[in-house]
Amino acid sequence: MILKIFRMEHNKFVPEYKTEGAAGMDLCAAIEEGITLQPLERRLIPTGLKIELEHGYEAQIRPRSGLSIKHGISLINCVGTVDEDYRGEVCVPVVNLSNEAYTIQPDERIAQMVIARVEQAKIEVVTELSETSRGEGGFGSTGKV
Repeated sequence: MILKIFRMEHNKFVPEYKTEGAAGMDLCAAIEEGITLQPLERRLIPTGLKIELEHGYEAQIRPRSGLSIKHGISLINCVGTVDEDYRGEVCVPVVNLSNEAYTIQPDERIAQMVIARVEQAKIEVVTELSETSRGEGGFGSTGKV
């Protein structure tokens, strides 16, 4: 799979895998000055990147675990999808879930991007579904242990 990346004028870094076994590559904030997020504040942070994916792939934008656990910075939609036919700038919708303000610095790694294969389903409308032992049980219905 080849990922084509177009660096916009305000981008300094090309995403890269930091280790041989890494699933995701870090995305950096392409901003000129820090952006302070107050508790529960949401902002769309530019990365200065446009991408072109091969047919049958998506880019998943995910939170960085270090920012999440240390500072409460996550993504509004948890995992965002960049579709193969999108050609605009990849931006990251961040939220501050902590009780303290947090400042995103220029070029700070704010999210990670994972490339994944996708399939489009064929839709079949039916009048009934097959039975299972679980049935309609959800939201904890299988127990804690």
